[in-house]
Parts: sequence; structure tokens; C-alpha cells
Amino acid sequence: MLLIVLTIYINLRIKMWQDFAEYILNETKNRKVKIAEVGIGRFSLISEILEKQDNITLIKTDINPADPTIIKDDITNPDLKLYRDVDIIYSIRPPSELQPYLAGLADEIGCQLIIKPLTNEDLNTCRVKMKLKNFKKASFYILR
Repeated sequence: MLLIVLTIYINLRIKMWQDFAEYILNETKNRKVKIAEVGIGRFSLISEILEKQDNITLIKTDINPADPTIIKDDITNPDLKLYRDVDIIYSIRPPSELQPYLAGLADEIGCQLIIKPLTNEDLNTCRVKMKLKNFKKASFYILR
């Protein structure tokens, strides 16, 4: 019985991440876009899905890059050249103290922001109001 419950839980988690990636793909509307994942860490499932798309140029940043494909950048003092012409920034489980910097960067460059916090975490984007979005099995916040 425990194995069945565990299998169902894992399948729901995988579905949630697939739905999150699908939402981002839908936002591109098959047009050429530049997307940045900020604070990628070691979780690369979403970036792997996005990198397979011909219409997406993806940049991945982190303060401590886990591999050579990730660009070192500090979101508290971002290199704005990296984010030039970015259409969408997304971040998965960013620490609450970094969320205001994400909102500030999105505002400064004029792009959409998507934050996928921990399941039970409130956002900390200061005065910036983000909208809760439920898309299939995925829940996250968006700022256009």
C-alpha cells in the first residue's frame, strides 16, 4: 500500500513540473523569446524542457553555478547586460529575501516574472503584487 501511495505522489510531482513547463511554453506563443532562469541551483528539469525548444533562447544564472552552462550572477546586484531582451524570468523556490530583487529586475527590464515558491511559502516581493496562478497541477505567481 505504501508503495502505491508513494508512486501516486511521485507521479503527481512530475505532473506538476510538466504543467509548470507547459505554462511557460504556452506564454511564448511559439514566437522567438529569451527566457532567464534565475537561481537555477541543481534542479534542471524545467530548463531541460525549455532548451529543447527552437524558439527559446535560455540563460541560466546562479550565484554558485553548478556546471559550466550556468552563468554566475548575483540577483542582489545583477549584471543587466545578461538580461537584455529577456521576455520571461522565472525562478523556482527562490529564498524569500531574494524575491524582491527578482521583482525589481523584472520591472527594470520590463519582462514577465514567474515565481514558483515552496508549496507553503508566502511571497516577499515587497510592494509588488503578484497574481497567484493555478495551471493544471502547478501553482505559482506571475507578474506581467
